[in-house]
Amino acid sequence: MLDKPELPASHGIQPVRYISVGVGAPHEVEDEIVEEATACITVNGRELATFMCTPHQLDWLGVGFLFNEGIITTADEIATLHISDSHCVDVWLTHDFTPPERLIVTAGCGGGVTFDDLSTQHDPLTDALHAGPDTLAGLMRQLHLGAERYQRSRGIHTAVLATPSDILLQVEDLGRHNCLDKLAGAALLQGISTPGHILLSSGRISSEMINKARRMGTPIVCSRTSPTSLSVSLADAWNITIVAYLRQDRMRIYTHPERVL
Repeated sequence: MLDKPELPASHGIQPVRYISVGVGAPHEVEDEIVEEATACITVNGRELATFMCTPHQLDWLGVGFLFNEGIITTADEIATLHISDSHCVDVWLTHDFTPPERLIVTAGCGGGVTFDDLSTQHDPLTDALHAGPDTLAGLMRQLHLGAERYQRSRGIHTAVLATPSDILLQVEDLGRHNCLDKLAGAALLQGISTPGHILLSSGRISSEMINKARRMGTPIVCSRTSPTSLSVSLADAWNITIVAYLRQDRMRIYTHPERVL
């Protein structure tokens, strides 16, 4: 069994007690469980979005959401960023911003609101990145081993941004969509370029996930679980390689297998 790593305060994990029923007599167990909370994002003083999330690294979540929605493209557009005790990410930009009239509530765990119409075509990616099956399986294993909150509490998603040889960033959240926003935000705030890299997620690859991956410019997207039909169609059109059900000894390549084989 892996040792539970030390985590900083306000780490998104809460203590819990439960009754374990199985072999032997029922007994009480003291353990830990992932924290779920409501967080909001305000831009230039106006509330923009509300999330159910793990209240950890909310600056990454807020900035990444703004990036993935096309509201900002660089960190230089952020004049100030403040996180309140009530989990509100208050962002003031260097330019005006008017939220669109039509808000779309996204589906799936950890969704928020999105302003992108998925029928609007992006240009296909042109990156010639290649990563073989062994490389991708090794990165997925690193994702699992580096998931500190998952090792402690289960019930939480994780995602990483990687090169074929190294993990650049790793985040965790109860929402798989939130994980990609946190990755984008962390990369933007730390000056790490996302295009041309590999994106790995523990969660299902939906159309929203592929849309965020395309925004980040990652030509290979991997998951331990399944894609959806729309995500496969979009990935095919945008020249993104989807690798799903990725394990140490097997995987399914749904689109553009030339990057892997």
